[in-house]
Amino acid sequence: MIGALRGLGTGLRKPKKRATAPPEGPSESVQLTGMTGGLSRGLRAMALAGALGLALACAPGAAVAGEQTVKVLSLNVWLDSHQGADKIAEEIKASGADIVGLQESNDHTQELADRLGYHAVQQRDTTAILSRFPIEQVTPNRDAVVVRLDNGKKLAVGNVHLYYKPYQPYQLLKIPYEDAPFIDTEAEAQAEAIKARGEDVDRALGDLETLKGLPRVTTGDHNEPSHLDWTQRAADAGHHPIKVAWPASLAFARAGFKDSYRVLNPDEVAKPGYTWTPTTEPGDPKDHHDRLDFVMYDGPGITPVKVEIVGENSQNADIVVTPYPTDHRGVLTTFKVE
Repeated sequence: MIGALRGLGTGLRKPKKRATAPPEGPSESVQLTGMTGGLSRGLRAMALAGALGLALACAPGAAVAGEQTVKVLSLNVWLDSHQGADKIAEEIKASGADIVGLQESNDHTQELADRLGYHAVQQRDTTAILSRFPIEQVTPNRDAVVVRLDNGKKLAVGNVHLYYKPYQPYQLLKIPYEDAPFIDTEAEAQAEAIKARGEDVDRALGDLETLKGLPRVTTGDHNEPSHLDWTQRAADAGHHPIKVAWPASLAFARAGFKDSYRVLNPDEVAKPGYTWTPTTEPGDPKDHHDRLDFVMYDGPGITPVKVEIVGENSQNADIVVTPYPTDHRGVLTTFKVE
């Protein structure tokens, strides 16, 4: 959630400006890590490995690689890695991610890429994509890129950071935040969510639509829960105050995208998968724990085989990083791309 520094004694988050227009310049703003003064050591190694792979593929009787494993991480780094880019880089390394959708990342994006030896694209003020695979294309609104995998296949990768206010769970629970009005019903929550994020969702899905036909993944901090979580079952179990069919996750679903966490963990009561937030206790009256971070997928030949939460302890995460450097847990999905 953007602006997640909590005010002393208030339980409120420090607001941050909304993402502005895309950065100036065409697709040459794609930054290939380590190009200054020649290839970095990491890229030289990747180039050598690529050349060797090509030679082997062209040898008589050699078979071209088919299925490939790709690990995709969604990670909000908390106000441009305010605990330091080295801590975020350590978290990414611990996850083993091949592709990372970053939220709340700008000034430290290239430093993270350099530390990892990855390619980088700064999308907007608060979003960026890192990839160990070469980035071949950036969509017009910069909400998605195309990478080429080791097996030669193309993979479309989107990443979003949807607008943070008003935040409907707080409105429903009567938690003061950003002077937003309190609300009571599902219809009110849906209307407020569309007003806050509808434009962002339409733009992101428009960019992803231009890449339809490819296997596609999209990461993001939606600053909005999922319709797959706020069900009547979950409300009856006390996880959430009411049932809400949240519009952002519904829009992605209607566009064909599946939520990898819920595909592999279909029981929303037994496996809530909370990513917001490791910084407060579950019973904090000024907060509400929820799943706001997503790795979704669509298209031919892509299948999720494992999903893991990256966080602060074994009670809340599958991959533990201590001390934990950000206010969102990460979501890591392992895909098979055929």
